[in-house]
Amino acid sequence: MMQTHHDRLTLPGFVCAHTHLYSALARGMPQPPAPPRSFVEILEKVWWKLDRALDAETVELSALVGACEAARAGCTTIIDHHASPGARGSAVDGSLDLVAAAIARVGLRAVVCYEVTDRNGPDEARAGVRENDRFLQRVRSEPPRLVRAMVGAHAAFTLSDGTAEAIAEVAARHRAGVHIHVAEDAVDAHKDGRSTVEWLDARGLLDARSLLAHCVHVSDADAARIAAAGAHVVHNARSNANNAVGYARPGRFGAQLLLGTDGIDADMRGEAQFAFFAARDHGDAFDVGAALARGRRFAAGLFDAESLDDTITLEYRSPTPLSDGNLGGHLLFGLRAAQVRGVTVDGQTVMHDGALVNVDEERIYARARELAAKLWARM
Repeated sequence: MMQTHHDRLTLPGFVCAHTHLYSALARGMPQPPAPPRSFVEILEKVWWKLDRALDAETVELSALVGACEAARAGCTTIIDHHASPGARGSAVDGSLDLVAAAIARVGLRAVVCYEVTDRNGPDEARAGVRENDRFLQRVRSEPPRLVRAMVGAHAAFTLSDGTAEAIAEVAARHRAGVHIHVAEDAVDAHKDGRSTVEWLDARGLLDARSLLAHCVHVSDADAARIAAAGAHVVHNARSNANNAVGYARPGRFGAQLLLGTDGIDADMRGEAQFAFFAARDHGDAFDVGAALARGRRFAAGLFDAESLDDTITLEYRSPTPLSDGNLGGHLLFGLRAAQVRGVTVDGQTVMHDGALVNVDEERIYARARELAAKLWARM
């Protein structure tokens, strides 16, 4: 519930249900000499080169920068999908500790997983499975206050049957959800002669704990299959438009629809506004307030809570009446530009009067500028 006092508005913190913090140091990165001509080429020429160039320090720094910017955007829970194979898998082991610790150091909630894939060979696939298993065991044995975990997987088109079975085994043993890209592009719409959704379902990767990012190229029948399984779909409208992969028609996913950013940033107000306008343009339905509220409920479930004690305070002078009933209209047409002045997570202050209290942002950003240039050179 929102609260107003003078020109300040207090709201529940936002949840980003799908992002990639490792992309935080990619802003302004030089483009490939030959521009990518397809979604797969975007992966091959940009993102798969970036993740292999990451080392321990740039993994940690990316997460720190991303978490600082999330707090400034009023995002209090980050559900991250991490990848850092490094050189021959050298940056896989322990990477989830670095990401989770960086987010928690800023003071935000972290839900992390490692992106398992066979694209770099079976050894790195096994390393990714081990990293998920290890971190889930750590979180399960002694749950950190601000950290939870899922099992990560890239997408069906880069997974072998054996790797998918290993992912499913880890998820079942830890009673954890699988966080995976699904049908973001047409290349991932089908697998082994059936739809990707059917393929995932047959391997035990589709249930009420599953988090399916994108679902652009799924049929209406598969949308119904997802709903029947109780799986959650994360809509990433800005990323889909940027990559020109198509429009997901989020209205098909009803009460299972959440909102994410796919690594663009953690600005959930900006994402919600773009998703709303895209829906209008495509004649689709998109309830901004409901999608954001579902994200909070999903995150609360991961933290074994009915609701999360996370709030943000914005500097907002409304020229019209403001209530819970019309908050969505303010979010779309006024709150987008409101400055976040305060953030609390689990009752602890993360930002006070516009300043982050747990980290030295100036120092973090200075180091980020230095290492980003070296990271680009390694690519």
